[in-house]
Amino acid sequence: MPDTAVEFESVVKRFGEFVAVAGLDLAVPRGTIFGILGPNGAGKTTSIRMLMNVFAPDEGRILVFGEPMHEGVKPRLGYLPEERGLYKKMRIRELLRYFGRIKGRDRAFLEPRIERWAGRMGLSGWLDRRVEELSKGMAQKVQFLATVLHEPDLVVLDEPFAGLDPVNRDFLRDVVLELRRGGTTILFSTHVMEQAESLCDRIVLIHRGRPRLSGTVDEVRRREGREAAFVALEGAPDGAFDGLPGVVAASGTPREAELTLAPDAEPNRLLAALMARGTVRRFEVRAPSLHEIFKRVVGDAAPRDPS
Repeated sequence: MPDTAVEFESVVKRFGEFVAVAGLDLAVPRGTIFGILGPNGAGKTTSIRMLMNVFAPDEGRILVFGEPMHEGVKPRLGYLPEERGLYKKMRIRELLRYFGRIKGRDRAFLEPRIERWAGRMGLSGWLDRRVEELSKGMAQKVQFLATVLHEPDLVVLDEPFAGLDPVNRDFLRDVVLELRRGGTTILFSTHVMEQAESLCDRIVLIHRGRPRLSGTVDEVRRREGREAAFVALEGAPDGAFDGLPGVVAASGTPREAELTLAPDAEPNRLLAALMARGTVRRFEVRAPSLHEIFKRVVGDAAPRDPS
């Protein structure tokens, strides 16, 4: 049995003259959460669609559990696409049975799992209602349930948190972590770095179809160099994070911010300057967040204005 659940080997995908994915290499270890990160239009969804055999790569190859995708492998996968879609006239229980049977599971396997998952997701009273009666958030939970109900070895999620309210987003995150603890491999795409930072074991950041950096979250944060100060400041005027010594960039709110530090920054001097502007409730110097790394990498890779 291979140690990797998914491998991309120098994968290229073109649409006419447009290169959507350019030489993507990645390896997803079994039993991990792997994030494909990047801004909108980076090539994340195209990569996932090639994995799921919706598109064929123009160059390179993709292996799933050590072999090219084929019909015998598909029952081991669960796929939640970016563009959601459910049969609106079907009743939820009937819908879940249908998707479960497509993946090769019989009624004896599915029924107890439908009941258990529906209870966890707050859907027990809705199983005999039609999909068209659901709210958007409930419909997303039903689609996620249909993705994992057959207990796949690999779950592929394309922007799974899009459109969810904070409560359902946290619930879905907890379920993903639980699946990983049970040995399931999770591959998901997102452009929200905070989600990746809290969930992923390993990541690849792609921009304009090309991989820009990869590794574990800790490796990427350490490798990207510049330290950052995470600050909470109380009782300070607007603009309190402007013009601070040793700070080259700031992001956040008027009261809480991540300050990107210059290589020669002196943390004690910075802290003294902050204390002169308000009450410091938090001051922590550590590796930068994925959010700041993302902005730096994508900004550095953006085309320059010739003027």
